[in-house]
Amino acid sequence: MATIDVALVNGPPPAYRFDVTVTDADRSFSAHEVTLDPGDLARLGSGYASPEAFVHACFAFLLERESKGSILPRFDVRVIARYFPEFEETIDRP
Repeated sequence: MATIDVALVNGPPPAYRFDVTVTDADRSFSAHEVTLDPGDLARLGSGYASPEAFVHACFAFLLERESKGSILPRFDVRVIARYFPEFEETIDRP
């Protein structure tokens, strides 16, 4: 099982920015820069304890569907729904 480490780099305005590292049991890892609009956090992640917890859940969602190497190195959370239409329905349930 992969370990997901989420670090808040800066908060709004205009968006949150996170550095995320995904590490597998064999110690291989991938690094990602993720942005999150405060409006998207309010709409999709209001049930999560923190923005970091929401981004962690986003990565757990992605890792259930693709390998860490297939996750874009830099993206905004809202693009996940372009690749996985069920994202918004699934992610709002912590």
